[in-house]
Amino acid sequence: MFNRSILHSLTKWSEKPHRKPLILRGARQVGKTTAVSILAESFEQYIYLNLELEEDRHLFEQGYTAQELFEAICFLKDKDPQKSQTLLFIDEIQSSPEAVAVLRYFYETLNHLHVIAAGSLLESLLDRHISFPVGRVEYLRMHPLSFEEFLVATEETQAVEMLHRIPLPAFAHDKLLKLFHRYTLIGGMPEVVQRYAESKNLAPLKSIYESLITAYLDDVEKYASKDSKAAVIRHVIQSAFHEAGNRIKMAGFGQSKYSSKDISEAMLVLEKALLLRRIYPVTSTQLPLTPNLKKSPKLQLLDTGLVNFFSGIQTEVFGSNDLNSLYGGRIIEHLVGQELLASHDSMLFSPYFWVREKRQSNAEVDFILAHRNNAIPIEVKSGATGRLRSLHSFIDHAEHHWAVRLYAGPLNVETVKTLAGKEYQLLNLPYFLAGQLEDYLDWFVQGK
Repeated sequence: MFNRSILHSLTKWSEKPHRKPLILRGARQVGKTTAVSILAESFEQYIYLNLELEEDRHLFEQGYTAQELFEAICFLKDKDPQKSQTLLFIDEIQSSPEAVAVLRYFYETLNHLHVIAAGSLLESLLDRHISFPVGRVEYLRMHPLSFEEFLVATEETQAVEMLHRIPLPAFAHDKLLKLFHRYTLIGGMPEVVQRYAESKNLAPLKSIYESLITAYLDDVEKYASKDSKAAVIRHVIQSAFHEAGNRIKMAGFGQSKYSSKDISEAMLVLEKALLLRRIYPVTSTQLPLTPNLKKSPKLQLLDTGLVNFFSGIQTEVFGSNDLNSLYGGRIIEHLVGQELLASHDSMLFSPYFWVREKRQSNAEVDFILAHRNNAIPIEVKSGATGRLRSLHSFIDHAEHHWAVRLYAGPLNVETVKTLAGKEYQLLNLPYFLAGQLEDYLDWFVQGK
């Protein structure tokens, strides 16, 4: 099971004439090795190194030149150093600072070689003062499978086709909504999706969820520099599943006695491992989107399926007809965040939300996206348009007249008035189209 958008990006990278070594970022078990292995099928020769293995790591500790190192790798792995189309994959590269340093020399002296490096804890090297080869490597981020990739994996071919029809035909709505609810329940972790695709049975998935979460907890000692830090990190992992989608405070997070500093440091480590991220609000209705780091962030975890399982709410998800009604809309909002992240493979992309906090007029819009020089507000909410008070508040302060509501209902565009009387265009979009939001914004803003 693999991420199709990442494979497309990997292929584009491999075909570039001025290609740099690629650092593939992603949490454990999101399919990095599988994606590279599939890419390798188009190469004459594929070499795989895992630097958690002493034999492989030892090669980088001998002080070889890049040419000598490559020849030593080929000798160890019984490969031909003369073959022109060779893909070298260095996995768990964070285990060897020397391997990170040598990437620049691969670029400078062996630029015919295709080099990909991966490591779920790569940024931990920054704390050890390791010099990254700035300007001589490229980065690509991997996520769990998106809804579209879930459909591909489960062989819902016609559903995938409908997902790309703009505007969505009305007849496709109910089936896509049902499939999206199933995706919400299962999530996008590749092993989980693969097992479901094979059996179409939810029962065998329990052991996979448990093994994934256990593996992340077991990794804590690798994340932590001290035993005391390990305890905080373990607490944050266990508590984060219950707080996913919520605005959080650092001090006392998860009903603990840990200080704001302790929790912030632990979350930073887990952000480096790409297991979670803190999404901060913006307070302006105009570009650029500048997060206010002094305000409380929302918590986004790696995968909504893991959140559902660990929080014990899979039964509620299974029986829901409208995800906005489940846990105050927290699960669907979290999954929309996951879909937005999956639709951007850049390390620099981050979703934001909007707040206006005053004594008697607080307002909060779930997501803000930069589109065509405008900050477009996006609410994940059911119910009548008159209840979209925060959206109205944003539009009253914005210089444009476009907004989006993600909900369980049908696709349509309507003209709405704010409480202050400003007219704007509201795109009501089924939430299963969150991954196609950029394309729909093009369609919407252009007035088609």
